[in-house]
Parts: sequence; structure tokens; C-alpha cells
Amino acid sequence: MKGILGRKLGMTQVFTIEGTLIPVTVVEVKPNVVLQKKTKDVDGYEAVQLGYEDVKEQRSNKPAIGHAKKANTAPKKFIKEFNYDEMLNLEVGSEVKADIFKAGNIVDVQGTSKGHGYNGTIVRNNAHQGPKTHGGSKNIRHIGSLATNGITSRQGRIMKGTIMAGQEGGYTTTNQNLTVIKVDTENNYMLIKGNVPGPRKGCVMVRTAKTSKGDKEPVTLVDYTANKEVQ
Repeated sequence: MKGILGRKLGMTQVFTIEGTLIPVTVVEVKPNVVLQKKTKDVDGYEAVQLGYEDVKEQRSNKPAIGHAKKANTAPKKFIKEFNYDEMLNLEVGSEVKADIFKAGNIVDVQGTSKGHGYNGTIVRNNAHQGPKTHGGSKNIRHIGSLATNGITSRQGRIMKGTIMAGQEGGYTTTNQNLTVIKVDTENNYMLIKGNVPGPRKGCVMVRTAKTSKGDKEPVTLVDYTANKEVQ
């Protein structure tokens, strides 16, 4: 398994030479830098720490600057550890580029979902509304009975996981088994079929899918730049 950090730019669509439309998410993948190698002797486990996107030194702090200088690079905005076997042979200061993936690979994309503030159970948990008939309950969009009284097994308390109103979004989530449509190392971007978590310009982690049944055959996309050169 392998992984890399990137930034979600937004969604668009591409066409294959057969005329099939594919909705894709554009993920900017600039070179990641190996900031540190964790070892069992020192840290108790093995992992590789990657950093993404430079930060000006005046906007960073001394610990972050000193940590980055060990890899001969600038402080990074996003830092993530990967404990995959295919990446443990990387050395501090080396770069990881988008070409670790290729078209047809199946990946999982992890990011922070969009925050939607405080919402009720209907929006947050897809709960049913109450009756709206004449003389019926006025409890239309409120939470229903919590069923805690008189139940000895629950000891009169609200059970963990009960659907209630609260914060919607803003949590770490993963979209699984997405197909890589195109990888462009020169322009530092990837096209991934479907949607990925997070808002535009949000940081995402692209990694090999954990539950994949195997890679797919890469598709050939229409090249519009060739037509411009002919004109």
C-alpha cells in the first residue's frame, strides 16, 4: 500500500474516446517531502512522515522550522504519517510524487467533510417527520421518544449512538474504492472518478484502497489539446 497528500480543487467531467462521460474530482498533488522516519527502536513503530505545502518561516514556529531543516526543506502546512510497507524504504528529504499512482488504480480518499453547523435529526440523521394532520401531534421536526424510563437494561439513561440534533459535518471521513482516471506528474494533479470528502482547497489523503478487488483497466480520454495545435 502507498499514499500521498494533496489538495482538492473541485469537480469537472471528462470524456473517453468512446464518448462516455466520467465525473471526476481534480486533486492537486504537489511533491510530498519525507520529514521523518519512525523506527521501532526509537519510536516503537515504523512509519514515514510526509509533509505537504510550504509555509513561510515567519508564519511558522521554531520547532516546526527545526524539524523541517532536518529534511532540508521548508516547514509544511499538512503533515501525515504512513506506515505502508512500500513507503518504509524512503529516506528523509526524498520526494513522493503523483506518479506513485497510475490510471486504473483503486484508491481511498480521506478528508474533512464540509461543516454545516447545528442541525436537527431530520437533516442530520434522515429521521422521519411527525404527523401533520389536524388534531395530531405538534412534534413535527423534533426528536421522538428516547425510551429511557422503565427500562432496567438501559438504567434510565440515553444510550450511546441515539440519533439527536447536533453538529453536522466537519469530521474525518473516507470515500472508498474510487478509480484513478488520470495522473499528470508534470502539472501535479490527479483525476479521481466521483466525489471526494471536503470543500474546495481542502487537504485530502489519497491511499491504496483497503477493500479493493483489484485495479481496473485504464481508459483513454479525449485529448482536446491536440485539436488546438492543429488549428
